[in-house]
Amino acid sequence: MLNFFQSSVSNLKKTVIALGLILFVKSTSFSQVNVVLQTDLGKDKISKNIYGHFAEHLGNCIYSGFYVGDTNKIIPNTNGVRNDIIDALKKLKIPVLRWPGGCFADTYHWKDGVGPKDKRPAIVNRWWGGVTEDNSFGTHDFLNMCELIGAEPYLSGNVGSGTVQELSDWIQYTNGAANTSPMTSWRVQNGRNEPWKVRFWGVGNEAWGCGGNMTPEYYANIYRQFATYMSDWGNSGGIYRIASGASDADYNWTEVLMRDIPASMMNAVAMHHYSTVKWSEKGSATDFSEQQYFATMKSALLMDELVKRHSTVMDKYDPNKKIALVVDEWGGWYEVEPGTNPGFLFQQNTMRDAMIAGVTLNIFQNHCDRVRMANLAQAVNVLQAVILTNKEKMILTPTYHVMEMYNVHQDATMLPVTVQTPDYVFGNEKLPAVSVSASKDNNGVTHVSLVNIDASKPQTVSIDIRGTKFSSVSGRILSSKKLQDYNSFDQPGKIQPAVFSNAKLSGNTLQVQLPAFSVVVLTLK
Repeated sequence: MLNFFQSSVSNLKKTVIALGLILFVKSTSFSQVNVVLQTDLGKDKISKNIYGHFAEHLGNCIYSGFYVGDTNKIIPNTNGVRNDIIDALKKLKIPVLRWPGGCFADTYHWKDGVGPKDKRPAIVNRWWGGVTEDNSFGTHDFLNMCELIGAEPYLSGNVGSGTVQELSDWIQYTNGAANTSPMTSWRVQNGRNEPWKVRFWGVGNEAWGCGGNMTPEYYANIYRQFATYMSDWGNSGGIYRIASGASDADYNWTEVLMRDIPASMMNAVAMHHYSTVKWSEKGSATDFSEQQYFATMKSALLMDELVKRHSTVMDKYDPNKKIALVVDEWGGWYEVEPGTNPGFLFQQNTMRDAMIAGVTLNIFQNHCDRVRMANLAQAVNVLQAVILTNKEKMILTPTYHVMEMYNVHQDATMLPVTVQTPDYVFGNEKLPAVSVSASKDNNGVTHVSLVNIDASKPQTVSIDIRGTKFSSVSGRILSSKKLQDYNSFDQPGKIQPAVFSNAKLSGNTLQVQLPAFSVVVLTLK
């Protein structure tokens, strides 16, 4: 009997140990991120225009941001545009810049912004703060600035309150050969002989809202009318017409546009999505809880579903993907900084914004077969800006640093990745903790971008590399002590990229130790 009891106890111990081992294996498997990187299966190009930006006549984005006036003797500038911003954006390699809006675009009459500045009429910016717009920054100023930065311009045409003739004249003014028409003669008279050859044109903005509160059927007809008179005047290499697209999950809007607008008249359909806690309670940009952070990241990761579902609608009418999906407004949206004009949308930029930028760019890259342009809102002093200014001071935000780290992907070939990741859990909700994208550039160098959004847990990432054998790995990381950390005018360098050395290559396996709420870009050679 004793022997039987001892045998039973022994068997029980073995069972408990076995169960413990099973639970341990399961727990460790869930704490590790497993990635398969297919280095030899890339086929789609990541358009550099995914890294586009947006500059609207809103708050201090243009005035006191980009533009300080050509008589300013305190802040170094070129024709009124800040030299420090020019240099920063050149380093960022921004490929395309959208202007003049946004909602402002459908109240903007471009002819008010050309010619002698002292003769330009003033208007009220009814959308953003009710301030007076003196039109001192106009078509010449913007297009010349794009040349200084090295960015291609994307002009948003006024459909809401403008006319077909007005937009047609604007295209002729910017793109026609000198002195071949009244518009091009006027351009020469205003100081510009050579055409700018503007390729990207938006046919209105948010036609479902501030662009006219139109139905999709009505807008599709209006679009066809405007697009009919949009000629390239033989100098732009072809007009690229972008239809005013859906807000968030309005898939019917995309359906109607794809159905009712001939493919020969449309190069792209836009879509807008902002990441926020909730519209009624957006919360502080810097003093936020983990619950608010989680809600913001849930909104940011929704971009993947939105892109997939809008793309599915587009696939029905355009299976060869000739028409692009352009996400020409995206980013985080919070309450304005205390004491600032609520209509100016000025907010600080923390590590939370770095997380939004990293996961969103990964989404765009992984869907680069359809997403071929995106424009972060906005470049300077508004919403999720990459640059903030205060008189002569300028700071680069965490979002700037993420986009600078990621610009190695521009015009590279997207490499397929499959990702098994543990969840970032908060309360009863969960999100995938780690986001990954990868590419191979024209020199054969592979880059892998990883984002861990978990607010407290680091992640061990194991990357199974297939198709290529690499001999070296190097990397850069953006991280900080707290999610709420940001660069201020007193501490402009608090958050900036650093060398990352926690990636080890062994044969075809790459092991990466990814800190909590961090962004890492690896270079494999």
